[in-house]
Amino acid sequence: MKLFNSTLKAHSPEVSATKAKKFGTLYVAEGHMLAMRRYIDVIIAYSVGNPLMYLFAMGVGLASLVDANSAGAFGVSYMTFIAPALLVSAAVMTAAGEFTYVIMDGFKWRRTFYGPLATAITPYQISQGLQLAVTGRILAQSIVYLLIVIAFGATASPWVWLSVLVATLAGTAFGFPLMAYAASLEEERGQFQLVNRFIVMPLFLFSGTFFPLTSLPWFLQWIGWISPIWHGTELSRVLSYGYDEPLWLSAVHVMYLVALTILGWHFSRRIFARRLEG
Repeated sequence: MKLFNSTLKAHSPEVSATKAKKFGTLYVAEGHMLAMRRYIDVIIAYSVGNPLMYLFAMGVGLASLVDANSAGAFGVSYMTFIAPALLVSAAVMTAAGEFTYVIMDGFKWRRTFYGPLATAITPYQISQGLQLAVTGRILAQSIVYLLIVIAFGATASPWVWLSVLVATLAGTAFGFPLMAYAASLEEERGQFQLVNRFIVMPLFLFSGTFFPLTSLPWFLQWIGWISPIWHGTELSRVLSYGYDEPLWLSAVHVMYLVALTILGWHFSRRIFARRLEG
């Protein structure tokens, strides 16, 4: 009974405010993760069903045709070639979903971002808390995806586990700038659908996902150069099966993804602060 009562004992307002100032980002992240429990069945279905569907369709179905007619064209089996790209693409698509409608929901529809403002939690911490929660979801999803890829035998390197971190980084590199854009919108009049159709899908299709980027016409290759999917995919291929590329190019991939993540983190914090404090 004593333990039960002590568990229910509330902190004083001063202690609660101190804790909120210190751990506000973690509190906000916890709140978003608890909110994700409402659609955990959808998250699990997406995290498991999506990679299974793509790997069966592309890795088993299409790969059998490609390997039979173009043996050796990719240096490895076609499934091994596309598995890292599918891992990275899934992370980016999850980021596209979590950093659009959720942002509008927090500012406009249910205004969930304004509740924490009644405490000592700052707009910076509200922004960072959401980023932390979604990054955790992408990381967990990528681990599940990688386990399925390993079960399919589509990897040949002991360093493949690092591709989980690469996929997560690609997700934040695309998601954080998108979050800043979404936070700048006053109304959602179909902009997110346009983002999905005219940015996410072209990046998915023209980022060397299904064939090397160099096989595209020269006037389309620039899409891959600016795409987090391409930079993440190239890194993941190096880690998954020893894809041969210069070390300096791998360094460029990492720096590009980190730069986009930092820029997106910075601008989303500023926009959250301006909008919530204004």
